[in-house]
Amino acid sequence: MSDIPDWKQKYRNSVLEMEAEEKRWRHVEAVLRRLVNRLCAAGMGTSEPLDEGLGRIAQANRRHAEVDELEALAQHLTRQVVAVETKTPAREPAENWKATCASVRTLLERVAEGDVESPVVLALGAELGAAKTDAALAEVLLRIADLVHERGEQIARDRLQAASVLADVGKRLEELLAYFVATAEDSRTNREATASFDAAVMAQVRDLSVEFESATELHALQSMVGRGLESVSRCVQDFRRQADDRLTEQTARAEAMGVRVAALEQEARELQGRLAEERDRARVDSLTNVANRKAFDERLAQELARMRHTAGPVTLLIWDLDNFKSINDHYGHRAGDRVLQSVARCFASGVRSTDFVARIGGEEFAMIMIGLPIEAAVGMANDLRIAVEGLRFHFRGKPIRITASCGVTEIKERESAESAFDRADSALYRAKDAGRNACVAA
Repeated sequence: MSDIPDWKQKYRNSVLEMEAEEKRWRHVEAVLRRLVNRLCAAGMGTSEPLDEGLGRIAQANRRHAEVDELEALAQHLTRQVVAVETKTPAREPAENWKATCASVRTLLERVAEGDVESPVVLALGAELGAAKTDAALAEVLLRIADLVHERGEQIARDRLQAASVLADVGKRLEELLAYFVATAEDSRTNREATASFDAAVMAQVRDLSVEFESATELHALQSMVGRGLESVSRCVQDFRRQADDRLTEQTARAEAMGVRVAALEQEARELQGRLAEERDRARVDSLTNVANRKAFDERLAQELARMRHTAGPVTLLIWDLDNFKSINDHYGHRAGDRVLQSVARCFASGVRSTDFVARIGGEEFAMIMIGLPIEAAVGMANDLRIAVEGLRFHFRGKPIRITASCGVTEIKERESAESAFDRADSALYRAKDAGRNACVAA
């Protein structure tokens, strides 16, 4: 009989496990059905028969069709795919692969913005450049996802630090509040003490007046006046002693608060200095010491806003170093870093003080030229291009030839930053297709 509860418990456990397993498989089924719908949507647009087959599968999937119906639809879809493949020329896998890798590299640069020279980011960039299979690309994407997670954790830590600073500020504000409350209390106490002193003195004077009027002998009158004056003198001395004590306490508290306020002002100045340094560092590329992508986006937005109120052309230039990957492959990343630094110095020294230069990712740079028409901007861009080509760069005794291509466009009134950037970027690609080491205006 004692085994019966054990069997009941085992039965209950088995039922719970079966329910959990059924729940898990239902979740898997729901995920797979969502995946099927998204794949059907992604495959639309190749041909009408194929779109029809994909639509039928998506519709059947949404109404939770049985397996037999889905298998029949899948076989029909297979025949349609084979028919499309026989009629449609094969896509260029190399072009698709390049586009995918370019998108992943853009994602990496956006994730690593402000820290593009960290060892982790450089290693991921090298792995991405060497990736030749889907598995290798998936591994890079997983590591980029880990990097995104780390950046999220860093943001959370920064928020905690900011919360700690705010809590410290709140504590110091409470100290100031306590000081002001104590000062107000002292003022109230002083008023009460003065009123009490006045009342005591007046009472002594009244008593003295009454006794003076009732006195009949000179000796008694002298004695009475002496006692009254002594009493008034004691009141005055007590009042002065209490006032001196309060003044000493207030002075000490005020001096302590003055020291505290001076320390707080010094800490505030130091904190403002550190914040300014952090803000500047967050907008400067650590490798080349020119502005980074964040600073470029902010400056471009400012110029677009300024154009709505003031006249004058604003020209956007997008640069890309030619065959930069081969420099990294043949000479290593140290050589590539030195090339980027040399080109950044060449760009920074070759523009006007009103112009803006930024490294926006990898071997790409951008410039914003104020008040310069596109013809003049193209002329200046060609001067810079020739200056880059003239750089005499050697690494380990070997000369390295450096050239750059540029796309130039004049920003239109009331257009978006994305539109202007895409137009300059398209001009850059035309310069690349034309043989590189060229400047092309959009």
